[in-house]
Amino acid sequence: MAYRMDAFADVGVDEATVVRAIEVHTKTVVARLERLWAYYRNPLKARNVGAGGAGSGGGWSRVGKWYSLAQEAGLPPRVTGCGAGGVGVGGTGWPLPEDRAFDRREVVIENDIAWRIQTMVDFMFGKPVTMVSTARDEALRRAIERVLDDVWERSGGIGLLQDMALLGHVYGHVDLVLRVDWEALARGGNDLQASAAIRIEVVEPRRGVAVLDERDYRRIKAYIMHHERDAAGAPEPTVIERLLGRARRTREGKTRRIVEVLSADAWQVYEDDELVWEQRARGIDGQPPVVHIQNISQPFEYEGMSEVEALIPLQDELNTRLSDRASRVTMQSFKMYLAKGLDAAPGKSVGPGQVWWSDNPDAEVTEFGGDGNSPSEESHIREVRQALDKASGVPPLASGVVQAKIGNLSSANALKITLMGILSKTARKRVMYGGGMARMSALVLGALDAAGVFKTDPVDRGIRLNWPDPLPADERDQVFAAEAKVRLGVPVERVLAELGYAPTDPGVT
Repeated sequence: MAYRMDAFADVGVDEATVVRAIEVHTKTVVARLERLWAYYRNPLKARNVGAGGAGSGGGWSRVGKWYSLAQEAGLPPRVTGCGAGGVGVGGTGWPLPEDRAFDRREVVIENDIAWRIQTMVDFMFGKPVTMVSTARDEALRRAIERVLDDVWERSGGIGLLQDMALLGHVYGHVDLVLRVDWEALARGGNDLQASAAIRIEVVEPRRGVAVLDERDYRRIKAYIMHHERDAAGAPEPTVIERLLGRARRTREGKTRRIVEVLSADAWQVYEDDELVWEQRARGIDGQPPVVHIQNISQPFEYEGMSEVEALIPLQDELNTRLSDRASRVTMQSFKMYLAKGLDAAPGKSVGPGQVWWSDNPDAEVTEFGGDGNSPSEESHIREVRQALDKASGVPPLASGVVQAKIGNLSSANALKITLMGILSKTARKRVMYGGGMARMSALVLGALDAAGVFKTDPVDRGIRLNWPDPLPADERDQVFAAEAKVRLGVPVERVLAELGYAPTDPGVT
């Protein structure tokens, strides 16, 4: 059945627009995003090495370990044993060695990307963030903060924010979608009961497609979410099915293709190109319930800058040199012997307690091998690691690794100067992520206002975020500073927010 897009005619979105957007996104964007995620996650993949191979009980195959890693895709053929035009080993996609020059060597993968991304996320949302309303009336401010705190906590709380930051750092951008059950919202008694019908969700960039305004790339006309699910292997209902109380239809051996299209006034869900659910949304400030967040802004671009993309070339170089060093160490760690001019040499081993003889006066056995110092190799690896530090702005010290003498870090200022790179980058990202959280909070209040549950004026829907210091702080110093601020006349609620206490916390007055 074809898409029925009459509800989106006002924004100029028809069936051809949806089909073309999904096709372009699937063929050109998803492959790049999957590579970014693969370099961050670096998952294990079992490799079937065939009879007599690893894991088959018949001994170890010369292809090496029973698994491969995603970052091996960036290693040269001389390391992985992948010959040009070869066929996969055991049907796993690994090319067969064409000769001994393409034998798989020692492969070393050190994922320097993952711990840097995790450190950036920890600096962003390692501690709870407090939302403070900027409404004009004090009682309204308290009510807004209470409602927003309830909605964000029901949606996942700090876990939702960490997921949002992780996807944004890997892909370069992330989207938030506001799901509203308007019928349940209308039945809600007070504002907190009604807020249970609202949920904020993170949309992975591999599934979300924005249809942008031709005259303004920053304005979203409609938003499309698409994915495929195994109907037989996933018996639990989807989020939209739970929202509607709709039972799942099982289909043996088939995958369900789910497409959701939403705008400011309509929301449709298609299953295998069949319209299964539709609702007329109540307009929230005339825009779709979607908030787009860039990790690091790019001028005149919808997508932001990924933290992984800039590190991929350096990660490949590091893994290549580590693999070369491992191969060299393996080759030189043991003494080896080269026999020349010995008739009995072929097929004979050289070792202790064995004597060879020959009538050839020019015969000789030459000893070589043993691990030797390679200062240029160590220097190159060290410089690659330093380049990763500069490109990411995350030194090993940020993760608690102290490698050398780094000066006197007994004071907080000295530590901040040492971590200036990641602190400045974190401050820059707080503008982007904080702005997205503020816009989503305004949409939540707009939905409650449209349903007539919690009336607010658009002027009173702004929030201010109090970000905690990402560096460890002495609690006594924080308390002394808070007492000094109160004596200077700073509002108590603002001081408590800076300390990480919300107005709804027990014991806070």
